[in-house]
Amino acid sequence: MTIRFIFLNRYFYPDHSATSQILSDLAFYLAARGESVHVVTSRQCYDWRHARLPAREAVQGVQIQRVGGTRFGRRALAGRAMDYLSFYAIAAWWLLRLARRGDVVIAKTDPPMLSVLVALIAPVRGFRIVNWLQDLYPEIAAELGVRAAKGLAGRMLVSVRNRSLKRATINVAIGEDMAAKLRALGVPADKICVIPNWADDKAITPIDRAANPLRAQWGMSDKFVAAYSGNLGRAHDSLTVLRAAEQLQDRDDIVFLFVGGGHGIAELEAQARKRGLKNLMFQPYQSRTTLARSLAVGDVHWLSLQSGLDGLVLPSKFYGIAAAGRPIIVVGSPDGELAKLVVEWDSGFHIELGQSEDFARTIVSLAGDRQLSRRMGLNARRMLEKRFTKERALERWYGVLRTIQDVTPAQPDHHCIHA
Repeated sequence: MTIRFIFLNRYFYPDHSATSQILSDLAFYLAARGESVHVVTSRQCYDWRHARLPAREAVQGVQIQRVGGTRFGRRALAGRAMDYLSFYAIAAWWLLRLARRGDVVIAKTDPPMLSVLVALIAPVRGFRIVNWLQDLYPEIAAELGVRAAKGLAGRMLVSVRNRSLKRATINVAIGEDMAAKLRALGVPADKICVIPNWADDKAITPIDRAANPLRAQWGMSDKFVAAYSGNLGRAHDSLTVLRAAEQLQDRDDIVFLFVGGGHGIAELEAQARKRGLKNLMFQPYQSRTTLARSLAVGDVHWLSLQSGLDGLVLPSKFYGIAAAGRPIIVVGSPDGELAKLVVEWDSGFHIELGQSEDFARTIVSLAGDRQLSRRMGLNARRMLEKRFTKERALERWYGVLRTIQDVTPAQPDHHCIHA
C-alpha cells in the first residue's frame, strides 16, 4: 500500500504568506520525487479572507482539499479565534475521512496547536505524526499579553500541547533555540529535528541598485533604502524603527520602506500620518515573481522580535534578505539566534529593543559607506549558500520523511535528528 504524506495547514498555494510558500515548496518537491502528497487547507488567502479558492484541485501532482469555515479575518482576536475553531472542526472531519494506517500526517502551526488535534485522531486512524513547528503556542500568546494563555488555563494548554508533541514520531523545529525550548519542555531529543525555513535562493539573487527597475518605479533611485518586507505583526517591534525614522526625517537621501502587511504596518502608517513623517513609504505584498526585485530595492533590511519570544518563533524573512545579498539589522535580544548569526557572519548588525539612536546611527553609517554595505550583503549571501539553501532544506526534509516511512507508528525515529 502506498504511503501518503498529508499536510495540514490553514494556507497553501497560491497564497503568498511565508509559511504557505515553504509548505508549497516542500509538497511540490515531494510530488516531483514520486511521493503521494495531499494537503488539507482552507479556501482563504492570508490577507484576503473573502477569497474562495477551489474546494478540490490537483496542482503539480499534489492533491489539495480546501475546507470551508468562518471568515472573520485577522483584525480582531475574537474573530480570529472563531476562524481557528471552525478550521479545527472541519479539518478534523476531513482528516478522519482521508487518513489511513501507515500515512504520515505533517501538521504545521496555523492555526495554533494543530498538534493536539492530530494527536487525538492518530490512534483512531493509525497514521504517524510529524509536527512542523513554526512557533510555540500558547507561550507566544502569553508573552504578548493574552489573558487566556496565562495562569491555570495557560498551564493546562501547555500540558496538553506537550503531550501531543511527545506522541509524535518527530517534531521539526525551525531553529536551534526552538529545539532547546522543546527539550526543556520534556520532549525527547530523538523526537526533535532542526530544519530551518528557506527562501528560493535560485530565484532571489543579488541585484545591483542600478539594474532594478522597481527603484525608479517606487521613486527611490537616489535614496538609501532601509527596508522591511513581509508581515509586521504583534510579535515584532516597530517602535524602535519609527523613532529612528523620526530622528532622520531631515535626511532627504534616506527612506524607510515597508513592503507587506499586518497589524504593525497599519499602525506605522497611522503614526507616520500623525507625526507628519515623509520618509516612511509603503507598498503592498509582492508576488513571488517580483520578490527578488522588491527585496533588492532595500539597501539594508531589518527584522525584529519582541522581548521573550526568542525560541518561540523565528522570522523566516531572514532567509530572503540573505538570498538578496543585503545587510541585515536584527532588532531584539543579543542572545537570539539571528542576532548571533549576523554577528558571526559579519552580515549586519544587532540593535537592542528601544535603541532608536543606535538604529539611526547604523543607517547613517551604512548610507555613508557603500563598500561596508556591499561587503555585509555579500557575507549574508555567503552565509545562506553555506547553511540555508532551499535545496539543502528540501533534501533534509526528504531524508527525514523517507526514514519515517520505514518506522512503525509506535516506534520512535532515532535517525531524524542527524538528518
